[in-house]
Amino acid sequence: MMSTVEEQIEAAEREWLDAWHRGPERLRWDRVPLQLGDPAPDLELLDHTGESVHLATFWEQSPALLLFWRHFGCSCGLDRAARLTAEYDQYLDAGASVVVIGQGEPARAAEYRDRTGIPCPILCDPDRASYRSFDLLEGTSAQILFDSPDEFLRCDPAAGESLAASRHGTSRATVDSPWQLPGEFVIGHGGVVQLAYRYQYCEDWPDPRVLTAAIRFGGSEGGPQ
Repeated sequence: MMSTVEEQIEAAEREWLDAWHRGPERLRWDRVPLQLGDPAPDLELLDHTGESVHLATFWEQSPALLLFWRHFGCSCGLDRAARLTAEYDQYLDAGASVVVIGQGEPARAAEYRDRTGIPCPILCDPDRASYRSFDLLEGTSAQILFDSPDEFLRCDPAAGESLAASRHGTSRATVDSPWQLPGEFVIGHGGVVQLAYRYQYCEDWPDPRVLTAAIRFGGSEGGPQ
């Protein structure tokens, strides 16, 4: 009998394959995206323990660093988890509350958090409503799979099916959206966007010095109001 996590992973694998066959769909903004000085959207999401949490709770008392993840089988996510662990004390020392937002359900988020050692809460957004609210786009195959053979760049159906089959049952299972680009946002105390960093490709990690400077700025009276 499959566990809840195994069932959710299998459903997420089917979602990945369906999205692979369709190709990326949200490649352009249809309005001016959320930017510096705008009020941050406040959504209610479940965390990795299953508790309901409002995003605004993270910036009520201090600036917040929100890290929007790709999917839980992505190698760049594993690299970002290691970087986040190494950088984490810098963000805390700068005065931030830190939270990751991922596509998985609470059970999958909890398993991923334990496996990767992510030191902060993970919020769960399988419908990607918060990704859309923060105007995070999907990427082309060139942005996501830039070091892959041509059949992947062409989004060849057989190539995607082969990749999904090869990773089934592993920690690198192809799950959720294959096209979602990550992003990292600093929200100042009071809910004003201090930094909107949207990845241009899969491994486009921001310099932690930029994040910590925005956090310090967001905790002062000098930030955008």
